[in-house]
Amino acid sequence: MRLADASGARIAIVNARISDRSWPRYRRFRGLIRKVLANVDLFLAQTEEDATRLRDLGAGAKRVRVTGNLKFDIPVPAPPAIVESVRESIRASAAGPMLVCGSTVEGEEPLLLKAFENVLVPYPGAGMILAPRHPERFRSVAELLEQMSIRFWRRSLWHGEALNGGVLLLDTIGELAALYALADIAFVGGSLVPRGGHNIVEPAQYGVATVVGNHTENFRDMVKLFRCRDAVRIVGPAELPLVFLELLANHAERKALGRRAAETLRSQIGATARTLNELERMMARE
Repeated sequence: MRLADASGARIAIVNARISDRSWPRYRRFRGLIRKVLANVDLFLAQTEEDATRLRDLGAGAKRVRVTGNLKFDIPVPAPPAIVESVRESIRASAAGPMLVCGSTVEGEEPLLLKAFENVLVPYPGAGMILAPRHPERFRSVAELLEQMSIRFWRRSLWHGEALNGGVLLLDTIGELAALYALADIAFVGGSLVPRGGHNIVEPAQYGVATVVGNHTENFRDMVKLFRCRDAVRIVGPAELPLVFLELLANHAERKALGRRAAETLRSQIGATARTLNELERMMARE
């Protein structure tokens, strides 16, 4: 981010993070990176660890601040019409429990659908909302559902049919975040296979019990925080069906897990205000 006032341009790096994957490579080129960092007036890091890494690479200690992760400040989205339609369908058909599996990537859907088949044994009225991460995969996931003989509806063709015992394939954009509000359990994808995982803030906003796989490198610090507060479940592929069933069988623990997620999220809100405050202070300096 480049800001300018009467005294000229100033540069700030906001929401700064150095991933575990990038860290060894940056250290090898520390001399070159130090010269680049010298041109930056202010570094606003997500965590103390990120700040330490920036200083180690050559950022002056007085120019590094920890302001938190801006992703924690994402506002709760206004619910699209589909949310009330799905809620009414669930109510009318007594469907449930509901699993919302979002941002899934190639290799995850077979694992999730097998787990769903396990859930259907004790809970024949269960439903799943399945949202692949990439639109170009909607067709292949629909074909997988057909091959597995699982009843499903494409969201784009759904007209309020009962969801008990089946899957609503979310082949639309921009509706997933609000649909987490309907989940008994949320799964956030990109994490059962080595893709680094996706943001777990969206289900946490609704206090939903959240499960992820063990590949969460892209959100290392966020997941670490939630894990240390027992606010997320981290599982491998083999454990996934069992964890779903355990959480569904234990209503009190499932609700407590979601409550801890919401509390953890609330404890981190404020990065935007801290960031703006530091930027204003930078601009005020002569």
